Amino acid sequence: MPQNKRISLIFAFLVCICLLQSSYLKAQHDNTLKATLERGTSTVNIQQEFTYKNSSADTLSVLYFNDWAHAYSDKNTALARRFAEDFKKALHLAKDSNRGSTEVLSMLDEDFRSLTWKRKEGQIDLIRIELNEPIPPGGEQRFIFTYTVKLPPNRYTPFGYGADGGFYLKDWYLTPAVYDGEWHLYSNKNLEDLYTDNTDTNIFFTYPAGLDMGTNFNEVNIMPFPDKNYATLSGVNRKSCDIILNAQWEFIKHVTSNLVVATDIRSNKYDNISQGVSINRITDFITENLGKFPYEQLLVSEIDFNKNPLYGLSQLPSFVRPYKEQFQFELKFLKTALRSYMRETIFVDPRKEQWLTDALVNYMMIKYVDTFYPDQKLLGKLSSIWGVRNYHLAEMGFNEQYAFFNMLTARKNLDQALTTPNDSLIKFNQKIANTYKAGLGLAYLADYLGNTVVDKSVSEFYEEYSLKQVSPLDFIRILEQNTEKDISWFYDTYVSSDKRIDFKISNVVKAQDSLYVTIKNKTGTNVPISLFGIRNDTVVSEYWLTNIEDEREFALPRNTENRLVLNYDQKIPEFNQRDNWKTLKGWFSSNKKLKLQFFKDSEDPYYNQIFYMPVANFNVYDGLSPGIRFTNKTLLERPFIYDFSPSYAMREKSMVGFAKLNYRQYLQKSGLYVINYAMRASTAHFQTNSRYSTITPSVGIGWRPADLIANKRSSLVFRYVNVFRDIDPSLDLQTDPDYSVFNLRFNSINNGIIDYFSWFADAQHSADFTKLALNMEYRKLFQNNTQVNLRFFAGKFIRNQTNSDFFSFALDRPTDYLFDYNYLGRSEDSGITSQQIIIAEGGFKSQLENPFANDWIVTTNASFNLWKWIELYGDAGFIKNKNTNSRFVYDSGIRLNLVTDYFELYFPLYSNNGWEIGQPNYEERIRFLVTLSPRTLIGLFTRKWF
Repeated sequence: MPQNKRISLIFAFLVCICLLQSSYLKAQHDNTLKATLERGTSTVNIQQEFTYKNSSADTLSVLYFNDWAHAYSDKNTALARRFAEDFKKALHLAKDSNRGSTEVLSMLDEDFRSLTWKRKEGQIDLIRIELNEPIPPGGEQRFIFTYTVKLPPNRYTPFGYGADGGFYLKDWYLTPAVYDGEWHLYSNKNLEDLYTDNTDTNIFFTYPAGLDMGTNFNEVNIMPFPDKNYATLSGVNRKSCDIILNAQWEFIKHVTSNLVVATDIRSNKYDNISQGVSINRITDFITENLGKFPYEQLLVSEIDFNKNPLYGLSQLPSFVRPYKEQFQFELKFLKTALRSYMRETIFVDPRKEQWLTDALVNYMMIKYVDTFYPDQKLLGKLSSIWGVRNYHLAEMGFNEQYAFFNMLTARKNLDQALTTPNDSLIKFNQKIANTYKAGLGLAYLADYLGNTVVDKSVSEFYEEYSLKQVSPLDFIRILEQNTEKDISWFYDTYVSSDKRIDFKISNVVKAQDSLYVTIKNKTGTNVPISLFGIRNDTVVSEYWLTNIEDEREFALPRNTENRLVLNYDQKIPEFNQRDNWKTLKGWFSSNKKLKLQFFKDSEDPYYNQIFYMPVANFNVYDGLSPGIRFTNKTLLERPFIYDFSPSYAMREKSMVGFAKLNYRQYLQKSGLYVINYAMRASTAHFQTNSRYSTITPSVGIGWRPADLIANKRSSLVFRYVNVFRDIDPSLDLQTDPDYSVFNLRFNSINNGIIDYFSWFADAQHSADFTKLALNMEYRKLFQNNTQVNLRFFAGKFIRNQTNSDFFSFALDRPTDYLFDYNYLGRSEDSGITSQQIIIAEGGFKSQLENPFANDWIVTTNASFNLWKWIELYGDAGFIKNKNTNSRFVYDSGIRLNLVTDYFELYFPLYSNNGWEIGQPNYEERIRFLVTLSPRTLIGLFTRKWF
């Protein structure tokens, strides 16, 4: 028999097997794709035959299909807007040739008649198809779609083509939106939550040679040829097909006793045989605790892991990772495998009900570590190093990170209910805090009900609802059937609300054989709380206390305990654990020992912690000012903070520094959400042998919208700035050395990377003057990638009895009499530090003659980009001094906007001074903006998370 004919017969035989397999478990729809991937153009040419089966009770005249590949097509898609919210503008700036899109060539019904279709307004990655013939309940229709998917580069998300020649295809073809009486229409927002109906899908896929394939579908056949490969893939009752084509990395198939795993996850320092043993242990664990995987193979890929890594220390470079290679590999593989397991078999609405699969994944993670690594510390090998082992962070077990990371947002008043839709969660909650809280919730429930009850419920849920459309309430129902205890609080309070859990031991009365313990519920969140009796760090008794709505006394038997502790094992994500214990010795039962520690640590509820750390500041008068900082600020935010930082000014040979007391009161999630009370004092030098000191009490009130993702914030700040100055006798000071200013300022900001708008209104009053000011700033990144920056400032003295310009409005370099700005040399009028600019008041860059206004000032500042970060700027305005005419001022030049608001350079060209570029000593006219504050710089990277 000729070779070509033999190949054709084999191919036909395999297709028949593929089609027969699909008859074993019939899904809702039938789907067949012929797809060809073209390497040169990074396009996929697709012909798709889709049979839609109407299982609803309604007659359907319109269908919707997900076309998530088209989400990369322009700057106004939901995906592009989501990136902007996360301060990413790569997709906005991309050229058309570097975008992804879907070009629909034809849409036909089974009679080859054209279908009318259009993209949904505001959601162009969804296609609305008007049917020529409606589909009645129980009916079906076949359609033929012909289209081309242009893949984007994988710089925006992992989807698309990579620089190494590889490809990642996910959500790459048309899939049916879910209809259950209403359409569930979700756009691609890079949240890994495509919601689509199940289909029986067969894919005949042609792709370039030299690429190794990994897929979640069954590989019926792969036939290699010199320039391309032909693959037949089959998925029965599946959502969608993922295809990974690696150019430099092969997929290895591990055949375990329970399932076949295709993976490209490796560990260079963990040998292949040991990796196989670990994979076998993981698959045994998952199968034993969940159930048998219903498909031919499980795809566990490096790409999937990178989308949801093990956040924390495991993300450090390999040469400083604190964990053993086996533990690191197993946790990485386990998390990726569990997420793939859930995605392929538990069919919830992933946009609205993701918490359920998150809970199951992280509960299994917690259980795996408890089972195989019960002594694993959060800091790993670092926990035993001298200088680290005394930290409370080093004492924390690995699984304690779940409560810790959940508290990071709770302490910032940014926690959100687990039932919050995926696209309404701030990024830190969506990626970390809420997923951890979900898993921790099941661990909490298992501790309360007993592990057997929860483990049994998980297995029963998976067995009953695997491969079926399911609701989280189905899981809750199974839990309730397996226990006689009331667990209504779990869904109604823990899952569905953002109410905080916080209890304290308010009183203990000791009798001969009993303890009368009064527990106070500080937040009114009525959930069970655990109470432990401890003797010399050993648990001697444990109780679960329930139905504490406000305050309740419990009579407990007295054993050998010498300390009572609420939530000792950290299984409950409690808001504040600093008041969770009482000793049973002496009068001062709640006194805590003082713990002085170098550098910052996690919160230890059994000590009053004071942290100290070296600091160093610099200005040209003090020189380098090394010092030491004392604070009670832990890794988690707390309401009351004190911060003292004495330093030694090496140039002035004297003490400088600051002190701060701060109390933050969170009121609610949105609207008027916070009040901040502060007292700050500081001292430093503003000129040689001349010191300033400030004492500033303040109260700040903050507002934010109900949508926590929105970057909008408003605040009203009241402060009373008291300044005291000791002046070198040789200085000619034209103002009183001491003064006080009452300052009232309202701030409003919408900190968007595409559209930025902020403004403030400021009022100041002192013995010698009263002044008002208005500042507005607007930035816009247009569709053609031109960015325009506009700023407006206006200031007016209502009363001015000063006899100098110290309190006057300034064009280019405010005197900063309130000492708000971080000038390197605030009194310099020559040298490099005099060229530092802070965009405030007039905002000019050129140094003009008579730059002060003691009556009023109005200025505008504008710039737009010429090429990337090179911009042309111009400033113009009027200034008015008393008893003189107003004066028009202007300047212009080139701005190098390297990092907006953090590092910028200004090169003046033309101004009231004339052509500055041709004048002597031009280098002295160049201005720079620089931010050296570590806290401000860190905020540049953390803003996308919170």
